[in-house]
Amino acid sequence: MEPTLINGIPAHPLLVHAVVVLVPLTALCLVACAAWPPVMRRFGPALPALALVSLVSVPLATSAGEWLEERVEETALVERHAELGGGLLPWVIGLFVTSVLVWFVYCRSSLSTRSPATTETLAPARPVTAVWVVAIVLAVVTAVGAVVQVYRIGDSGAESVWQGSFRTTGD
Repeated sequence: MEPTLINGIPAHPLLVHAVVVLVPLTALCLVACAAWPPVMRRFGPALPALALVSLVSVPLATSAGEWLEERVEETALVERHAELGGGLLPWVIGLFVTSVLVWFVYCRSSLSTRSPATTETLAPARPVTAVWVVAIVLAVVTAVGAVVQVYRIGDSGAESVWQGSFRTTGD
């Protein structure tokens, strides 16, 4: 069952708030974890889990948006918003895949710096390998792309709802 109404209100504006919070939060956590392994040590599998929740929230908001699009006046602004909205999923898939990659690379590098006899780390988990550099670059690119796309979609949605529907001066 698709979420279309929540307490009689279109679900799309409500679900969008999850996307607007979770995607930039995931992007920020991803870059922090990729750039600073001690942060990744604290996050652990929470990073890919957060990215997965963000990933699930996007199709929910998009589906509810498509339902709402069929029930509002068709305008160029609504069409632009819908078109931009369709472009977010690839970025959030990228956030998820990169989060899993960063977590995997961190786990592999921290295992290689442990003593076989103990579970203590012999050296700080600061892997400087080509794979880690690629993970950092991917983290930054996908994070920036996702956040910019969320901004563009949100701006176009606000414009489609609010343009011409209020006065800038009181009474």
